[in-house]
Amino acid sequence: MGRLDKLDLSLSLSREEEAERLEAGGRRLEALRLALGAKLPGYGLGPPVLAMFEGWDASGKGGAIRRLVAPLDLRHVRVAQFAAPTPDEKRHHFLWRFFPKLPGWGGMAVFDRTWYGRVLVERVDGFASEAQWGRAYDEIVELERSLAAEGSVVIKFWLHISEEEQLKRFEKRRDDPLKAWKLTPDDWENRRKRPQYAEAIEEMLERTDHKAAPWDVVEAESKRYARVKVVETVIERIEVGMRAQGVDPPPG
Repeated sequence: MGRLDKLDLSLSLSREEEAERLEAGGRRLEALRLALGAKLPGYGLGPPVLAMFEGWDASGKGGAIRRLVAPLDLRHVRVAQFAAPTPDEKRHHFLWRFFPKLPGWGGMAVFDRTWYGRVLVERVDGFASEAQWGRAYDEIVELERSLAAEGSVVIKFWLHISEEEQLKRFEKRRDDPLKAWKLTPDDWENRRKRPQYAEAIEEMLERTDHKAAPWDVVEAESKRYARVKVVETVIERIEVGMRAQGVDPPPG
């Protein structure tokens, strides 16, 4: 049994519980960001925060990211989205295109899709050779360890939904004129390859879960539960990261 199989996808929250916890989490997250950005008295620039999102198609990454950044001033967080590499990007090492988007001290960045595409879609669809994606695990871990050693708080999310729930969300998107654009032939093809992706995901979780940047696997069958878990996990990780740098988080 893999790590994904052990998740309890029945976890859920009511609309009222979600709203209450997101409001409280938003206030706390805003205070932490102001402290990290030296916007509160007594605080200098704090450690960089990098929150990275991966997950099944239609697992709710976009909604979780929106709830995470909603309480924050747009000057205090950057959301970077990564699609397939361009021809120019392919001329460089696969990690190269991510470097300009990494946050500096006092900054926060959110990655919608990440360098883990190398060991997921590029592996499954054959866009990278076995030698390339095979060595990528160690390359990624070394990068994350280097970032953490410099003080970065590296947070990694995998949003997990069942095959049945994914189909329901696909069909809902297909039938909604305002959301149909989100559903592409590639999404259906990736769904057909779900067993191959599941194998790649399990190996990714096993080989790249490390102390400097552990994976947080999110039970996302309930969008409300997933959104709250993401926000509260980011808060917890930031507070731990601040204390690791000898900085007490603001009271709250």
